[in-house]
Amino acid sequence: MSEELYIYNSLTNKKELFKEIEPGKIGLYVCGPTVYSSSHMGHARSAIVFDSIVRFLKFLKYETKYVRNFTDIDDKIIARAKEENKNHEDISSFYKQEYIEDMNNLGCMEPDFQPCVSENMNEIIVLISKIIDSGHAYVNGGDVYFDVKKFSEYGKLSNQSIEAITSNTRLEINPNKNDDLDFALWKKAKEDEPSWDSPWGTGRPGWHIECSAMSCKYLGETFDIHGGGRDLIFPHHENEVAQSECISKKSFANYWIHNGLININKEKMSKSIGNIINIREGLKSWNKNVIRVLFLTHHYRSPVDLSEEKLLEIKKLLLKISKKIDSNPKSGTKSNFKEMWTNAMLDDFNTAKAFGYYFKYINDGLLSNDDISSIEEFENTMGISDWRGKISQESENLNYSLSKDAESEINQIILERNLARNAKDWDKADELRLKAEKLGIRLLDTKDGTSWERKD
Repeated sequence: MSEELYIYNSLTNKKELFKEIEPGKIGLYVCGPTVYSSSHMGHARSAIVFDSIVRFLKFLKYETKYVRNFTDIDDKIIARAKEENKNHEDISSFYKQEYIEDMNNLGCMEPDFQPCVSENMNEIIVLISKIIDSGHAYVNGGDVYFDVKKFSEYGKLSNQSIEAITSNTRLEINPNKNDDLDFALWKKAKEDEPSWDSPWGTGRPGWHIECSAMSCKYLGETFDIHGGGRDLIFPHHENEVAQSECISKKSFANYWIHNGLININKEKMSKSIGNIINIREGLKSWNKNVIRVLFLTHHYRSPVDLSEEKLLEIKKLLLKISKKIDSNPKSGTKSNFKEMWTNAMLDDFNTAKAFGYYFKYINDGLLSNDDISSIEEFENTMGISDWRGKISQESENLNYSLSKDAESEINQIILERNLARNAKDWDKADELRLKAEKLGIRLLDTKDGTSWERKD
């Protein structure tokens, strides 16, 4: 078994041999949610990806320090508070707690530290002061901006030149900026908005500076791994690199890991399309282990198509695997399963390949007691150690008989929902799906149309 870990580093766009800064210890920072609304399946995917990575690092006997932040000060939080006539702290506190509960319900381990922006204002202000003193930022009218062109390596993470960024990015036009590329480190206070005292007047931090300050506080100026969704590479992570390295003069994070995004029924998941699925909504319909296995049977850098059809395929597969394990006499000879799945994970955390071995070895033949132990070890590393008992309790019969009146009502709901979906009336489609759920029915959207099954 190879013990060398290789990671695809977004900074260099190649797979590299991993070398930790301090032998046997790994510091990992992952950007968490902005807590202004319920978290969605995109947040779930990122959390499950990094949960599996941390679990595997622990399996390799590394001492891990896992930090994931909460952005609890943001324009979106302030806007939501005004809409609901509430204090911004009430909004952020509610959705922060909801997110923590969602992560627990998805089977994700709690990070070692979960800092909030509002609790680290002193660290943020100190960091901004250092950036100003270094000549990489300027104050204008109570705002503080990072001077992008003063940092010669800007664009190295997203692999873009300054010219390309200027041409391809929609930039905020602001007369207080020296250049449209510059970004806010500190925003001057506005009426009826939360603010803190600073050397530049009352205000609040910009988005990007928060993660630089909190990662440095918990992991130091240089740490091992920084992670997040690939949609954060630019501008968020690019700006983190610039504002951190301009004062430390050394690498901010040695390895950058970015997970792929979620598609819903082959369409990009986005608020503008109206196809966002909240974590709580997903967990009402599907066992957490089905969701985890769907995500982890894709390489973390690849996109995942989330659909009723795909989830149903995973559920059927797990039911089949559960039967195979339960019926196996455990009289086989020891296989090389542990070596195979471990080597797959050592190759850039390839959970998809590891699960391929898992399904193959269970399907192929007799298992030994050692194999059963290796299977349990693998399941624990993937965060699905409790799945077999729960999945086995679910009915394999995906349909059940209804009275003619009830069946007619379901068919009418499906017809109306298809019309709503074709008209992109997503609110109506969701309303009809919930109506079906109240009848104990789960609607299944497939490439061949909509079918249904009993909601266990």
